[in-house]
Amino acid sequence: MENNFDAIVIGTGISGGWAAKELCESGLKTLVLERGHMLKHVEDYKTANMESWDFPSGNVITEEIRKRQPKQSRTGYVNQEATKHLFVDDIEHPYNEDKRFDWIRGYHVGGRSLLWGRQSYRLSEYDFKANKDDGYGVDWPIRYEDLSSWYDYVEDYIGVSGENLNLPQFPNQRLLKPMELNCVEDVLKSSISEKYNDRNLTIGRTAHITEGTKPGLGRSTCQYRDRCRRGCPFGAYFSSNSSTLPAAEVTGNMTLRANSLVYEIVYDDSKKKATGVKIIDSETNLTYEFNAKIIFVCASTVGSTSILLQSKSNRFPNGMGNDSGELGHNLMDHHFQVGATGKFDGFKDKYYTGRRPNGIYIPRFRNIGGQTNRKDFVRGYGYQGGASRTDWTETIKELSYGKELKEAVLSPGDWSMGLNGFGETLPYHDNKMYLNHDKTDKWGLPTVTFDAQLRENELNMRKDMTEQAQEMLEKSGFIDVKPMGGNYGFGEGIHEMGTARMGRDPETSVLNNYNQIHAVPNVFVTDGSAMTSAGNVNPSLTYMALTARAVKHAVSELKKQNI
Repeated sequence: MENNFDAIVIGTGISGGWAAKELCESGLKTLVLERGHMLKHVEDYKTANMESWDFPSGNVITEEIRKRQPKQSRTGYVNQEATKHLFVDDIEHPYNEDKRFDWIRGYHVGGRSLLWGRQSYRLSEYDFKANKDDGYGVDWPIRYEDLSSWYDYVEDYIGVSGENLNLPQFPNQRLLKPMELNCVEDVLKSSISEKYNDRNLTIGRTAHITEGTKPGLGRSTCQYRDRCRRGCPFGAYFSSNSSTLPAAEVTGNMTLRANSLVYEIVYDDSKKKATGVKIIDSETNLTYEFNAKIIFVCASTVGSTSILLQSKSNRFPNGMGNDSGELGHNLMDHHFQVGATGKFDGFKDKYYTGRRPNGIYIPRFRNIGGQTNRKDFVRGYGYQGGASRTDWTETIKELSYGKELKEAVLSPGDWSMGLNGFGETLPYHDNKMYLNHDKTDKWGLPTVTFDAQLRENELNMRKDMTEQAQEMLEKSGFIDVKPMGGNYGFGEGIHEMGTARMGRDPETSVLNNYNQIHAVPNVFVTDGSAMTSAGNVNPSLTYMALTARAVKHAVSELKKQNI
């Protein structure tokens, strides 16, 4: 196999797929490395068309799943036979917890782009200014206007459906036609509009094609099956497998190598740049070294930071780019599993068709100026959720036979509504991940240890999330309203971020305004580790925009021979 390339991309998930596409379309011979196995669009979605009765245990979580994936199954994500193969084996891929951390992983081509929730929102100007305004973390080296056109570019390519509301804290986007609210969600929307002047309910903005087609392997309109986590054979939702990787491949410039575990980025002290990467073939245990002019690190937050921490040299004894000592620190997530639920006594004659792979969204309404500002916490939160008719099987256990049983089987249950808060966590230096060299994995590499927790600001925010969710439901006529404050563990939002943050000052950050390592300008990090603050919206759209922007800069600088 060829060892010399123009560019190397580490990882094939949301960010890695975009890096591969943009680099290859720019004419660079690009090696794309994935630590997990090959997984091909459509043909490897083995469970996409299976029904619950096709699985040995009826497609529920089994004791075997709990045994092999004990940490991931405690979150509720690894909860069925249909998707267990897309999440890693916790026993084979161990990690350590000083404090509970739920680390959800998918080691295969496409990574978590096959598993993501697909909610796609832009950070706002409030988010890019937040650290500077309230003094937490460091200032972002970019502002909304630096990323706005890149958000446009990404949205036009991937396809995002939804509704624009013309709110400064919830920027307008390039959207396909929105999915529909159901009747109970419409009731809550109307009530919130009537009773509050600072709140709005809308359908979620989700990376699903709702009209026409988009680039990739036969990407067509969503079929409303809501089996997205099994892999979508229609390519209706955006994934690396159906979209960016095929785009990279068609150029003829991509070499994709699976089962390639990167353990070091090689640094040349005389050239003051990185020269390539070292990998372990996870199947043969053989090691290889590949060379390139530029390297994009897109192995997801924890993976990318681990690689940088392992990449030690005389110049970087504490890990590549770690002059500031911030590498591994400032770990953030979005805290959720908090809010309220209620029942609606009405619309007994109404139901809905299809399985809409989307929910409602209530944008941030706290700390955006004037009377919205709070004294007990900074930053903000939104709500995600939805209404549905509860499962008729809940009543059957009380029945045994006859007319009552027949009626229960044929009748759906009552309407219920859930509002799940999705809030920002602050970038605390003491929230961190670090490597344990005494506990190694089966390839002899150090394992990751997590030490992060919610603090006073987040706990105060969670209290407000619960109270406001209850209030909105009660004011809207819902009954049996109950608080929801589940068994949340840090990381459960699956949005780990911030451990190689962007910043203006090399003494307090790892990356510059174009995602380059300050002291190693030919290494770019564009996944969640680059985030300087978390915002309160799903971050994947921002990763994609940052990646596309960084590639444009990298190619320009390469042509100028500046890197």
